[in-house]
Amino acid sequence: MFLKAETLQRTGSFKFRGAYNAIAALPARKRERGVVAFSSGNHAQAVALAASLLETTALIVMPSDAPLSKLAATRGYGAEVVTYDRFREDREALGRNLAAERGLTLVPPFDHPDVIAGQGTVALELLEIVPELELLVTPVGGGGLLSGCAAAAKALRPSLRVYGVEPEAGDDVRRSLAAGERVTIPVPQTIADALQTTAPGVVTFGLLQRLVDEVVTITDGALVEAMRFAFERLKLVVEPGGAAGLAALLAGRIEVVGARVGVVLSGGNVSADQFARHLG
Repeated sequence: MFLKAETLQRTGSFKFRGAYNAIAALPARKRERGVVAFSSGNHAQAVALAASLLETTALIVMPSDAPLSKLAATRGYGAEVVTYDRFREDREALGRNLAAERGLTLVPPFDHPDVIAGQGTVALELLEIVPELELLVTPVGGGGLLSGCAAAAKALRPSLRVYGVEPEAGDDVRRSLAAGERVTIPVPQTIADALQTTAPGVVTFGLLQRLVDEVVTITDGALVEAMRFAFERLKLVVEPGGAAGLAALLAGRIEVVGARVGVVLSGGNVSADQFARHLG
């Protein structure tokens, strides 16, 4: 098993890849006017830092119940934060409205070709290190990481099997793939705040349909056990959503006997208090 520790990436998750790629790809005039994004925390921090590095401004729409550590980090990277109620308000509509009002460019968390391409560099790097990889497992929320990694991995190694893992309470991607169309669910009640999406993206879903072998689900309890394993055995702090791939393997949700397996630990943005509560 080969673990890709995106917990150690800048801003603490893989999201920096897609955010930086998308903002860097903007024409200079658009980039100078600034960007807006909506996110529960990891994409928020990534856009905030990427915007700062690329000498522009960022406005971030975040849920009012987002982890305080993620809110503080986003502001710390220099972004302006607007909060909303994730159970009553539509974050995408808020983001679009703010973009129109202020003349900003919207950088979505997953449903954008440049964001997806940036996330796919996770698989490119892993295959550079382990070219004989036979199976790749990543967490899945809106599908940016999974679709980007699947596109990169299958282009380089067509026989490689790609799996996504999402919380049992938030199985919008699994349902969508089974139905053959995008399915929308209520906001999931799960400790994996990074995976609380209600439907896969339009662009990501098309890629997932063509390139992903299977999506499996995992319980919150299994996520906690994976966090514990990563801390005690690997000496890594992994947030609940970031531990989804590891949790699926530890719980036997994917058959991996005899295979060379790559697992993406997608993020480690969890406060010390939250981490202690989960493991306690």
